[in-house]
Amino acid sequence: MSKVTEVVEELTQPILQELDLELVEIEFVKEGKNWFLRVYIDKENGVDIEDCGTVSERLSEKLDELDPITQNYFLEVSSPGAERPLKKAKDFEKAIGKNVFIKTYEPIDGEKGFEGKLLDYDGQTVKVEMKIKTRKKIIEIPFEKVASARLAVIFS
Repeated sequence: MSKVTEVVEELTQPILQELDLELVEIEFVKEGKNWFLRVYIDKENGVDIEDCGTVSERLSEKLDELDPITQNYFLEVSSPGAERPLKKAKDFEKAIGKNVFIKTYEPIDGEKGFEGKLLDYDGQTVKVEMKIKTRKKIIEIPFEKVASARLAVIFS
């Protein structure tokens, strides 16, 4: 995690705790000539525009006070969306029974991308049920080999 995202996380957590919201992810990225500070938040039944606006206002005040970022940037606070990233153990635990897409650092059974229903996560292994043509296959992925994971919207 970069220094900027660490500082922003420290500033964001108290705001989110007060509002009963969860921090999903913080990104500080350059796109073209512009820098973007993106803060993704969520709660049990999803966040709305008011939640995002409130967090944006309060976080913006804190950032203006401390001024920890030297470059000019745009602050964006939003929901992680339908294809929310899975980063922490609790993200995987909450996603059991849902459709996921997982990329691995190295091939497993000749593949590096896996899409299907998350059956289990035990802290060491992610178990995914994939549908291949007319049959189902269960793949076990060692957690340390997961490069990225997210919820997936699968259209049947």
